[in-house]
Amino acid sequence: MNNTANRRVLVLGGTGKTGSRVADTLSERGVSVRTAARGGADIRFDWNNPATFEGALQGVTGVYLVSPVMRVDFAGVVSDFLDQAEQAGVRNVTYLSAYGMEYAPAEVALRAVELDLESRGSFTHSIVRPAWFMQNFSETFLKPVEDEIVVPGGTGGEAFVSAEDIASVAAATLAEPERHAGRAYAPTGPESLTLDEAARIISAAAGRTIVYRDTDRTEWVGAMVRSGVPAEYGEVLHALTETIASGRGAQPNDDVLAATGAAPVSFADFAAKTAPAWK
Repeated sequence: MNNTANRRVLVLGGTGKTGSRVADTLSERGVSVRTAARGGADIRFDWNNPATFEGALQGVTGVYLVSPVMRVDFAGVVSDFLDQAEQAGVRNVTYLSAYGMEYAPAEVALRAVELDLESRGSFTHSIVRPAWFMQNFSETFLKPVEDEIVVPGGTGGEAFVSAEDIASVAAATLAEPERHAGRAYAPTGPESLTLDEAARIISAAAGRTIVYRDTDRTEWVGAMVRSGVPAEYGEVLHALTETIASGRGAQPNDDVLAATGAAPVSFADFAAKTAPAWK
């Protein structure tokens, strides 16, 4: 059978940072795709409304699973969704988790979903645990404001990875699930950079000086919460930034190459391509 024959993949978060790229990459590989989101996708899907699960799952063979964002209490609702996926005849699920989650306690929601997937025998699964996204510097909380990148990251390094590479890894597991069954990949970029080094690379691409400014972690998390981030997710941001500041950030590996056959994008190449975002 052709690798893509009779496959249809449901891409949750289909309008989001990785989901939109996963959908595009799968389509380029000839895989039929159904995007799902609260709006702007092929079908409406809302984690807060389980009545939307059945229609999204109808007729699909694979799922790109993205947990509810800005929440820490989602393991139960994701488990209910996976129950329905089993009943709908889904054959493989690829889960977007987080770097190092294999070491987290079972009560952490991301890890709880990983363990839930591993316990199910009716479909195969793959797990993607990426480092911090390069696109955080152009699209979300690391984007420079008044030419400053303000985040409590200290002098620790991180092997920032492009969302394009994350999507390529996920798409590979969904296009050829038999090859990647039971595998966990931790996509990283090819080098570990401090936030100061990242700022200098962005400066070169943008054509002006952009600096990194470390800040007090508690004050920064408080500002994020005041800006609309749920308080319980503020605790996650506290832990994520502390991980980098303590020198325990992601280290480069060969997982992107192993999963896709292509080397990961460098931060300099990302910055050159993304320069308009900072101009």
